Amino acid sequence: MSQSLATVAYLGAAILFILSLGGLSNPETSRRGNVFGMVGMALAVLATVFGPRVSTSGIAWIVVALVIGGGVGLYAAKVVKMTQMPELVALMHSLVGLAACLVGFASYVDTSIVYQGAEKAIHEVEIYVGILIGAVTFSGSLVAFGKLNGKIGGKPLLLPARHWLNLAALLVVMWLGRAFVHADTVGAGMLPLLVMTVIALLFGVHMVMAIGGADMPVVVSMLNSYSGWAAAATGFMLSNDLLIVTGALVGSSGAILSYIMCQAMNRNFISVIAGGFGSGAGAPAAKGAAAEPQGEAVPISAVETAELLRDAKSVVIVPGYGMAVAQAQHTVNEITRTLRDKGVNVRFAIHPVAGRMPGHMNVLLAEAKVPYDIVMEMDEINDDFPDTDVAMVIGANDIVNPAAQDDPTSPIAGMPVLEVWKARHSIVMKRSMASGYAGVDNPLFYKDNNRMLFGDAKKMLDEVLGALKA
Repeated sequence: MSQSLATVAYLGAAILFILSLGGLSNPETSRRGNVFGMVGMALAVLATVFGPRVSTSGIAWIVVALVIGGGVGLYAAKVVKMTQMPELVALMHSLVGLAACLVGFASYVDTSIVYQGAEKAIHEVEIYVGILIGAVTFSGSLVAFGKLNGKIGGKPLLLPARHWLNLAALLVVMWLGRAFVHADTVGAGMLPLLVMTVIALLFGVHMVMAIGGADMPVVVSMLNSYSGWAAAATGFMLSNDLLIVTGALVGSSGAILSYIMCQAMNRNFISVIAGGFGSGAGAPAAKGAAAEPQGEAVPISAVETAELLRDAKSVVIVPGYGMAVAQAQHTVNEITRTLRDKGVNVRFAIHPVAGRMPGHMNVLLAEAKVPYDIVMEMDEINDDFPDTDVAMVIGANDIVNPAAQDDPTSPIAGMPVLEVWKARHSIVMKRSMASGYAGVDNPLFYKDNNRMLFGDAKKMLDEVLGALKA
């Protein structure tokens, strides 16, 4: 393939990637967006493999790598459960960071191209920054993976003087960067490069460990942005225009998504990086940290829940991570279909940070084939709760906590939430009275119009469905 043809293929792939991002912005066009992305990536890989920069003898090695990597990806796609998607995304981000590091070191020791003067300095800065971002992404994503799958607790690790430690690490990295760029030989530059890599790896661990469990959706989108910038840095190192464009697209879209997530939690990006919000999944709230809830939680049975749903004219379902863990989305869809056949207006309310990653609930509902037109965002449906007969919360906690509005001393004060307590009746499905991922108690449980349906979400919803059909 000639250089001109490869450039045209890269341009086509870049356009397809942009169309893919546009398609993924809406549930109704997300499948088409995925197709655009896959076609664009296939075109980019073929243009690279058969392009002028790859020798004939090297194609065999690339094909072997593609078969191995593609086989691993295909296997993961088949065996990974929908509840494990956040962990898988974090793991994929770590691989992008690792790739950036490996390409950076390979590019530095490569003697096939000799750079001189300003060109040499620019190339070395590209290598240094690429490895720096890649190392932070790699280690930070691994910690995020551990937090998401429960191997690492959600409680933030707040070291004494951690901000001063981060500042000191930044200054050392800048000093090492100067030493690296001014090194006369590869051997002389390797030491500051290796030391910087170790510092970057430790910083990635420290940064994500200091972020509380409640901020994990922001962390996932943030790491997505980092992986994009790592890919862009790799593109600069390899002088690959498509990789630069693709990395910039991923990095900028991830940054925008992080901003949206922060807005949804009434947080700013710096405060998330500073860490400290979220004391771990299921941990009770500290006494005095927020106003003590008043009243008593009233339990309800599956049969009574079915009666409330059957008699309602308007029902809003709020899915949360508990629904994902129980794999109850298909039963929820069956209940939705049953109620709609009876003339009940059923809609879903999606909070931007519901679940463990952006769009987590939308993906689960789409998998269960819930109609897109009844899945509403928080801003679209919040004003409708006063006219709702039953608001049914399935495994969500912090995103329906009235303390965010009523208690200025609450750790989640000011966070936009779904106002389910304004409905005529609210039903919260939980295994127990434990607090949510932010470790904050929920006064909703004790409201006069609220009932608690305790038990595994899948099991209890099956009982509700059976009672509805009886």
